[in-house]
Amino acid sequence: MDLRSCAKPLIVARYYANDQAALDQLTTELEVVTAKLAELEEEHSGEDGAFAELDKVNKASVVSRLKEIKADAESRDGTDVLNEWLKLNADESDLKRRAKDAEAELDAKAYAHYPKLTEAEIKTLVVDEKWLTAMKTAVDGEMDRVNQQLTQRVRALAERYETPLPRVASRVAELETKVERHLNIMGFAWK
Repeated sequence: MDLRSCAKPLIVARYYANDQAALDQLTTELEVVTAKLAELEEEHSGEDGAFAELDKVNKASVVSRLKEIKADAESRDGTDVLNEWLKLNADESDLKRRAKDAEAELDAKAYAHYPKLTEAEIKTLVVDEKWLTAMKTAVDGEMDRVNQQLTQRVRALAERYETPLPRVASRVAELETKVERHLNIMGFAWK
């Protein structure tokens, strides 16, 4: 594994956080458009839907279907849906391209920055931002696990000792008397 590929996330987080945030924003927008596209296809793919006549929903088949509809004046149903699909598809393609370009630019910046790092910056990246962060995450996770175990144990103990001993002893005496009466009725001598 190339050392630069290991250092890339650290360099990006430290020096190019704004570029990463912009890339994350593009990715989020892409996910939203992709979800809208899938929702539109699902909504209008039934027997009477705009995509019912299509074997496969892609740009070529949607454009072809729009041409058919324009030629047939009676079947203008679905043109809005098909046009919306084309718009969303174009938006999705644009966002994919922009995200790919932004990621390539970010990679180039990070890899170009790598040789410029000083020894102190490398130590800061590796020790402070990689190792100490990983250790803090591990310690926090272990503390959460121990806290959960202790909480469960305290709850179990609270449930176990919820009833005070005098009340338990009283209940045992009541049940013992009841059992003794039933045994006497059945003809068995108790005690």
